[in-house]
Amino acid sequence: MLSILRRDSYPLALLTAGHFLIDFYNNFLPLLIPVLIASLKISLTSAGLLVMISSFSSSLVQPGIGYLIDKRGLSWLILVCLPIGGLFICLLGMSPSYPVAVICALFAGLGCSIFHPLGTSLVSRITPPDRKGLAMAVFISGGNIGFALAPATVIFFLLNFGVASLPWLIFPSVLLALAYYFYGLHHVPMAVMRTVARTASTTWYKSVSLLKLNAVMGMRSWAQMALPSFLPVWLAQQGHSQALAGSLLTVYLVASAAGSVFGGWLGDKVGRKNCITALLTLSLPTMFLFYHSTELNLFAWVMLAISGLALQGTLPSSIVWAQDIIPGNAAMASGMMFGLSFGLGGVGVAITGALADTIGLQAALLWSLLPLIIAIPLTLAIKEKHPIAATE
Repeated sequence: MLSILRRDSYPLALLTAGHFLIDFYNNFLPLLIPVLIASLKISLTSAGLLVMISSFSSSLVQPGIGYLIDKRGLSWLILVCLPIGGLFICLLGMSPSYPVAVICALFAGLGCSIFHPLGTSLVSRITPPDRKGLAMAVFISGGNIGFALAPATVIFFLLNFGVASLPWLIFPSVLLALAYYFYGLHHVPMAVMRTVARTASTTWYKSVSLLKLNAVMGMRSWAQMALPSFLPVWLAQQGHSQALAGSLLTVYLVASAAGSVFGGWLGDKVGRKNCITALLTLSLPTMFLFYHSTELNLFAWVMLAISGLALQGTLPSSIVWAQDIIPGNAAMASGMMFGLSFGLGGVGVAITGALADTIGLQAALLWSLLPLIIAIPLTLAIKEKHPIAATE
């Protein structure tokens, strides 16, 4: 630990700060949806579609972008992805029309989609082989913290200064991009990453196990994303304030950040399959009880926190498991677990939004638990150690 702090602290700190910011920006949308519904007079279906578009550009394209980065380098993109993400998400709340909101969500998501595979690759390149695990844990924790702090920050700005104040939050991304430039992160060579990418890119799609695991994580992401995406709207329908919505989201996301650490520890102790199965099973009753809470008492807050911890706790094991399945290409594995699965979850959120317009939001949120029920037996059907084979 001390060696990392001495030898790699500055570049790792820069990349961790970038992960903080990009995930911080990436969690603005749930808090801006009620603003957009009010200002643009859009339906819940349109709101859900906006989440799906954002999820597509921030998640679904990550494996493809990761492949290009592995093959061609493109480390210079580290200078532009943060300002792009910050600029468009901070302007989203002031969109004069729905098409403009779609464009803002699309480009904000693209900045996020570039940073994740590129940042992960850069962490691997600047860190000695025997310290990659610790460095990656530090890097991931930055994103978790940024994601968790976004709701309280956005609510503070909206309540005290209005939506027009959000562009002030663009400046940290510009300053950090300048720090990247002066340090020279955009000159870090990626030749080793390109070699690995060529080795693995022709075989990953042959793994049925990997595709099953991605489906499991996509269904888990549906339930995980539907809650924060529609929680502010659901609470507003019950007469609760934006401040309460921000507080609940913060609890959910802080618990999710803790879940990453807990899930990583649990996966090491009991195995990847057992960890994911146990946490998915735990999330079902806790989310069900939260959605059926008649009042937001301590019990409801605890159920919400456990739900966030359990759902996010599956992520570290899924990444390690995916890397076991395609051992030659960690970047593509993380791109699929980080990006593609969340993009699939975003499609589910759009379905939940459309369903909410028909049967009501609470009922639609309860139906979003169905993917978790399907994901549990599908997880059990995956072999824990399953190397790629041409016959698979």
